[in-house]
Amino acid sequence: LPAGLSQWFPALEVLDVSGTGLAEMGAELLSLPCLHTLLAKNNRLGGPGSLPKGLEQAPLARSLRVLNLSGNRFAEVPPALLQLRELRSLSLGGNRLHGIPPDIQELRSLEFLYLGGNFITAIPPELAKLPSLRYLVLCDNKIQSIPPQLAQLHSLRSLSLHNNLLTYLPREILNLVHLEELSLRGNPLVVRFVRDLTYNPPSLQELAGRTVKTRNVPYAPSDLPESLVRYLSLASNCPNPKCGGVYFDSCVRQIKFVDFCGKYRLPLMHYLCSPECSSPFSSASQSSTSQSESDSEDEASVAAHRMQKVLLG
Repeated sequence: LPAGLSQWFPALEVLDVSGTGLAEMGAELLSLPCLHTLLAKNNRLGGPGSLPKGLEQAPLARSLRVLNLSGNRFAEVPPALLQLRELRSLSLGGNRLHGIPPDIQELRSLEFLYLGGNFITAIPPELAKLPSLRYLVLCDNKIQSIPPQLAQLHSLRSLSLHNNLLTYLPREILNLVHLEELSLRGNPLVVRFVRDLTYNPPSLQELAGRTVKTRNVPYAPSDLPESLVRYLSLASNCPNPKCGGVYFDSCVRQIKFVDFCGKYRLPLMHYLCSPECSSPFSSASQSSTSQSESDSEDEASVAAHRMQKVLLG
């Protein structure tokens, strides 16, 4: 970037240096107090010194709202970017990212996050702590699962997950009450479904805990060690309405198929308390031809109401 930039354009608000072969951005950026949009797409940024030192303390850190660094060579999200607390839009698509740092949660004002076209394999639960996030783009990566914590993104309107390695979605995704667009094409869950019935027998502690909970055995904190009281508070209800049981650590992971918009069948993850639990869930072999009665009516209507646009094809 040219020296004296802030002297020539002290009131500069938008700067676009995309496609210029830029390998680093110098300190002249730091003294642009009015700059709110910085576009530096398709350059050679990503090496040491790509971003100016002291960015997090500069006036730019308070003024910047939109930052687009897509099409560069970043192998990780630069820590300095995680200090831009007023940032509303961050684009790092088409880089070389292999992960999302947990400190992404510091960008509390973020509304738009584009991380498509990287090598990301996992989504940190901390991503769910972005209260203003409306658009999340994670397409064209290597993501295998979605953390259920993403259901806490109550402001989310669009979630792009196409061309990843997803085989199922957590049932909590139905809690994204404002979601209007869910893009899933190009994932294994669209063309084939998996069913995992791996089950570890419950421990004696779990068997005792299940008995206490299902039979409503009374107890007070003074009756038990603190660790057992805490353990009993972690009981999860079996989602099968005909069961009424609970589980702690030992459960059966199973896929449940839910109709979306009357056209698509979406596999959601469920956890049963035991393999013998009488489940209304359809099996993998039945997924293309049938679905049990209690399975679809209530939840499909909820899903159809909440998600107006589901892109699976």
